[in-house]
Amino acid sequence: MKQRQKYRRVAEAGDDPRGVALCGAVARLRRELAVLPAELPDRAAADDELAALHAMVSAGDPEVPRLRRSLLLIAGAVGSISALAPALTDLRELIGLYGEAPRRF
Repeated sequence: MKQRQKYRRVAEAGDDPRGVALCGAVARLRRELAVLPAELPDRAAADDELAALHAMVSAGDPEVPRLRRSLLLIAGAVGSISALAPALTDLRELIGLYGEAPRRF
C-alpha cells in the first residue's frame, strides 16, 4: 500500500523531483498540524492553503510568487507553534528550490 502511494505522489508531481519533495513536505505539515492538540484560530486557513499548495504543485510548474505567497500565509497561521518549526522549515527550503522571485524596481 505504501509503495502504491509513493508512486501516486510521484505521478501527481510530474517528473520534477522538487515537486515530489514539496508534496511530501506539504503532507508532513498537514499531518503534524492535524494531530496538534493546541487550539489554533488560523488552523482552517493553514489547512486550506496547504491543500491549495499541494494542488498547485501537483498540477506541475507552479508559479514562484504564488508558492511564496502560500508559504507566507502558512507561516503566518502556524509559525508561532514550535512543534511545527521543523516541518515548516522543510517547506520553506523546498519552496526556495524553485528559485528567486524577480526583483521589481
